[in-house]
Amino acid sequence: MKNIDPNRVAPIHKSGFVAVVGKPNVGKSTLVNAYVGAKVAIVSPKPQTTRRVIRGILTRPDAQIVFVDTPGIHRPQHRLGKAMVEAASGVLSEVDVVIFLVDGSRMPDQDDKRIGQMLDSKAHAPVLLALNKMDRLKPENIQAVTEAYWAIVKHADWMRISATRKDNIDKLLNQAVARLPEGPELYPTDIVTDQNIQAMASELIREQVLLQTRQEVPHSVAVAIDEWEDRSDELTHIGATIFVERDSQKGIIIGAGGAMLKQIGQAAREQIEEWVGHKVYLELWVKVWEKWRDSGSSLRELGLTIE
Repeated sequence: MKNIDPNRVAPIHKSGFVAVVGKPNVGKSTLVNAYVGAKVAIVSPKPQTTRRVIRGILTRPDAQIVFVDTPGIHRPQHRLGKAMVEAASGVLSEVDVVIFLVDGSRMPDQDDKRIGQMLDSKAHAPVLLALNKMDRLKPENIQAVTEAYWAIVKHADWMRISATRKDNIDKLLNQAVARLPEGPELYPTDIVTDQNIQAMASELIREQVLLQTRQEVPHSVAVAIDEWEDRSDELTHIGATIFVERDSQKGIIIGAGGAMLKQIGQAAREQIEEWVGHKVYLELWVKVWEKWRDSGSSLRELGLTIE
């Protein structure tokens, strides 16, 4: 029998939820994907790409960190925008740590200040200020920009990072883990997101619409999975509808002779195949659904509202 040292301290394991919040297009989804090591949230140069609260899960020996990627907080212009802001602000009282991600290459604007006020009033957890895009900040502006962000939010600590280059993101992660409570794993160790595969597929299709189209289409696009059939262990058939609000947008997505829709479908299919691990046959349709962003019933049907 082995001798047991009575003074030996059992290793501490931590687990909890870390919300990543900020205004649109500051790099929230890029940061979460970098931590998880897989694409769990779609990314595009277009603002307001993320519409739902998405959880990405990082499991390591000493901790399990559940990142909560939130829609960009902005001044909503329609019901969809309002639902997105409500979804983002709703998580603030439910998480263990908040990372306030800002575009640290420029001075804060009124949207940043409003989010800072929201955090001061609604966040029940420690707030870490992360100044992203540090690689774009001119050296002579470092002090002024940093101090300007310090002034708009109460924070327990801060870090300059680059989510795309992964500069200092490990240091920021260690700051977050240090503030998590002790506890067991919350999810199985072999998963990286709690999204079901159909929801992920619809987002991957929407991502390709955002990336492939250059006109003012993206904010008016929604995707619904209509058919999902595993025809064998090596082939899944998927039928999906891309919804837009106007006929002109439908024409842009279809393209001349269907070329754009074919391009979107091919790129999305390749992404979905990486997730399911086998071949996918993807059929896409484009339909006009007028003013769906301002219809409560439409948003509920598309799963874009919170209760």
